[in-house]
Amino acid sequence: MDNIKETIVEVVQSILPITIVITILQFTLIWLPLETFIQFLIGAFMVGIGLILFLLGVNIGMLPVGEMIGSALSKTKMVWLILFFGVLLGSVVTIAEPDVRVLSTQVDQVSNGEISKTVLILAVALGVGIFVGLSLMRIIFSIPITYILAGGYGLIFILAAFTPSSFVPISFDAGGVTTGPLTVPFIMALGVGVASVLRGRSASQDGFGLIALASLGPILSVLILGVIYG
Repeated sequence: MDNIKETIVEVVQSILPITIVITILQFTLIWLPLETFIQFLIGAFMVGIGLILFLLGVNIGMLPVGEMIGSALSKTKMVWLILFFGVLLGSVVTIAEPDVRVLSTQVDQVSNGEISKTVLILAVALGVGIFVGLSLMRIIFSIPITYILAGGYGLIFILAAFTPSSFVPISFDAGGVTTGPLTVPFIMALGVGVASVLRGRSASQDGFGLIALASLGPILSVLILGVIYG
């Protein structure tokens, strides 16, 4: 019951400021048609209800399951299995990420279908999945995160030189949208679960950093997609 109250308060605090600002602008500067303004208020209410249900679902289901899966995979002590399911889970949770679908739809519309929505979603999902797998390998083998970040961004700068200019901003936006409300909690819980079981690992130190690494994957995959399209 406390979780429900906290979630409702959190969502109201998130949506209320933008609603108030737009309401003030409506009656001072912009004067939208009344029908449009009412649609905005109805939409804000529906978004609030949706976010409440969404966040409750994440807290009740996604976080515990992600942590338990990470713990169970670590207990198998089978590196290939951890890598396989890291890639698989990172990919499928990204496909379900609402932010990724919004970006892919916008890119598809702006490019007049030249950059397909489906192709972009799959490229971003695969990029996240591969780097989630690498992130779990980092935890297992105690690889410093700075090495992977430096190598990843170095490769990004190299690929950017061979990619059409239109793909560069899309790639960095793709890296940003993967840090959405569905992907982040699940991937973080997965990493914490893996780190909490391994001897000599700290869940607070080794379990974090997955999102930073996971966001590299879609940048690289979209840049590679640009090289292919180019």
